[in-house]
Amino acid sequence: MGYYIDLEKLSIDDYRAKLESAYLPPSRMILKERTAERFEYFKKCGINNAKELLTALKKKDRFDLLSKADSLSAEYLTILLRELNSILPKPNKISDFIFISSETSALLEKSGIKDTLKLYDRVLTNESRKQLSKETGIAESELMKLTSLTDLSRIKWVGVTFATMLYELGIDNVEKVSKSDAEELHKMICQLNKEKSIFKGQIVLNDIRILVDAAKEIPSEIEY
Repeated sequence: MGYYIDLEKLSIDDYRAKLESAYLPPSRMILKERTAERFEYFKKCGINNAKELLTALKKKDRFDLLSKADSLSAEYLTILLRELNSILPKPNKISDFIFISSETSALLEKSGIKDTLKLYDRVLTNESRKQLSKETGIAESELMKLTSLTDLSRIKWVGVTFATMLYELGIDNVEKVSKSDAEELHKMICQLNKEKSIFKGQIVLNDIRILVDAAKEIPSEIEY
């Protein structure tokens, strides 16, 4: 397991099925078109899992070669690469969380922990959090808060602001997000945003459906 989904264990057929059933933003709906034909071509090229597909698309020569196929295009492959990259979200910086004091951020940074990826392995269990508390002088309650924010940060497209909103609503870990009703959660988030003006853009129901679906894909291994 780990911070990210293991793309090597996600077969090319399973990833195809995942795309076919996934909620996607309008800009990525092209990924639902001609999936059987396109993914069969990937298999013929020796691409067997999502990790191999991501690696191939990141290499310019492989990308250019794939884009010449009748069933593919540079536009399609570019969007597919973005979708694959979004499964492995960029870690959030600890110092960016408004709930976390600058003193806590500085103490963690002294221990070489600047973001949620670095923190993840240090907060997996009650014992590991106690040990980190002893090493840094940070209260266990503060580390528990950070544990939740770190867990939420593993979900596709969940940045600092969105993780903070979910935490405030008590939806404070991956498992709770995965078990949420998308419509109810959408109402809760919109109400919170209306009250506190946390997020400037519009949060639509499809965004929350994507959030809940993404959370279902992530292993829940943190001990709470």
